[in-house]
Amino acid sequence: MKERIIVFPGSFDPITTGHIDLVKRICPLFDKVFVAIGVNTGKTSLFDLETRKLWLLREFSSYPNVVVDDFEGLTVKYCSKVSAHYLLRGLRNASDFDYEKTISQLNSIIGEDLETIFLISKPEFSHISSTIVREIIKGGGDVKNFVPTEIASEILEKYKEII
Repeated sequence: MKERIIVFPGSFDPITTGHIDLVKRICPLFDKVFVAIGVNTGKTSLFDLETRKLWLLREFSSYPNVVVDDFEGLTVKYCSKVSAHYLLRGLRNASDFDYEKTISQLNSIIGEDLETIFLISKPEFSHISSTIVREIIKGGGDVKNFVPTEIASEILEKYKEII
């Protein structure tokens, strides 16, 4: 039987409690879960790649089937490279569904034998996105309710001059 492998791509800039919940929920269903940071060289991230990888590695250190990685280019090509036939996407609301449905359909045309698995966010995480968390950070707000505790402390330390 072939290994069941899924890729959860994202910027994880920063990782949120919603991301963590999705990975924990999908882990029992797959042999290997790649949490893969998509690197877009044309886009400036708030946190560098190494910091984001470190956060992911720490958060999932007790999950033996989670692999933290990064990639450039098309997600479908990365999936092929790691022999993944499944892609994980979280849905917070109807807008997410409309966007993700279109991407999923394109991926199934471009990708070979690639199926997208959608997990609906739990209500307590449905309002959280990395984009909103970044805006809160830039505005000097407290993000402890949106990111893991240890990461919140590191963000506070890094941005204490503006908070």
